[in-house]
Amino acid sequence: MNKCITGVLTAIVTPFDEQGEFSPSAMRHQVRRQMRYGNGIFCNGTNGEFFVLHTDEKVAVTATCVDEVAGNVPVVAHIGEISTRETIKLGSRIAALGVDAVSVITPYFVPLKQEELIAHYRAVADALTVPIFLYNIPARTGNTIYPETARILADHPNIIGIKDSAGSYESLSGFLNAVKDIPGFNVLNGPDSLIHQGFVDGCSACISGLANVAPEAISQIWQRFHAGNIEGSQLAQEQVSELRTTLYAIAFSPAVVKKALTLMGQDVGVSRYPVCFSAEEEQRIRQLVNQYTR
Repeated sequence: MNKCITGVLTAIVTPFDEQGEFSPSAMRHQVRRQMRYGNGIFCNGTNGEFFVLHTDEKVAVTATCVDEVAGNVPVVAHIGEISTRETIKLGSRIAALGVDAVSVITPYFVPLKQEELIAHYRAVADALTVPIFLYNIPARTGNTIYPETARILADHPNIIGIKDSAGSYESLSGFLNAVKDIPGFNVLNGPDSLIHQGFVDGCSACISGLANVAPEAISQIWQRFHAGNIEGSQLAQEQVSELRTTLYAIAFSPAVVKKALTLMGQDVGVSRYPVCFSAEEEQRIRQLVNQYTR
């Protein structure tokens, strides 16, 4: 199955209301903000707080995004769970909603060998018809997909790429080199610091958490690169470097991304896990995001 997803996909936050429940209306508003700049949607990921959402909420989030997008930009939904069985169960429900693809993190908590990861992903890909992206985020799962493993799994007709969120250029380039001669296998860049370089080296798309806060600025990295303006793309990357460095130094995303959005006047609520911000930290965030208030 050859399905290429290109450009920017925003790792969109999951908005909550004052009672801490999922807010479909706020979700639709955030999706529209992203579509205004041509950004696609990646939902139920780390920035979407999948780790504190129950199954029905993940389905509701995805259904809302697919409905609001109405086919105008891609929607990729994350479906990774701790077991193969639960991943397939969730994936079957998500696939029925009409997403363009799904992504699957490695199982977490339990350390796995590469052959066990291969068996896991093949089982998921065999069970589902929706295109699948592997999702490498070892800092959060404790398991790393090796480039050689991605190359082996690329032979499966339903596995169309990998999202690498290991956070280093070494990791990203390792995947790009491993699959460079496999047509139709897409490498998606996860770290906001490597968006421009990822495109230069051959990534088809990026998954950006920072695009929640600065959708236009992140979109420009891709738009300029796609138009052949490589220097302009690099400049656009540099223009968001302070925002990226400062925000992620204050707290773990998505809590800090949601705080930034709230200070920008975006009604997304707070994260479900305990993160506190001092008055000084809030002021630093407020000063930083003023230029992105839209």
